[in-house]
Amino acid sequence: MPIIATLDDLDEKSLIKILKEPKNALTKQYQKLFEFENVQLEFKDDALTEIAKKAISKKTGARGLRSILESILLKTMFEVPELENVLKVTVDRAAVTGSSEPIVTYGKKQSTSVA
Repeated sequence: MPIIATLDDLDEKSLIKILKEPKNALTKQYQKLFEFENVQLEFKDDALTEIAKKAISKKTGARGLRSILESILLKTMFEVPELENVLKVTVDRAAVTGSSEPIVTYGKKQSTSVA
């Protein structure tokens, strides 16, 4: 006898959990990529909410989260290695909606050499 199950679309709260909580969450994967350049990547709560809303409006659900994040961060990911003294990149709501780029914070990096 076949098993029949109906699937409901994920809500905003569920999509935000998917972005943040699993061990291999997308936000953690991107943060790790930026760590290779010694840059901290931060996602504001309003940005995560907006990303979830985008996925819902495009009807892509969790599968679409990666492409949404990639479209937000791709340009910045290529620019950061060329820039000097970048400490942090912050993704806010404006970066998700496309009205601005992610915020790049510059400063003097801490010396990691041991005397």
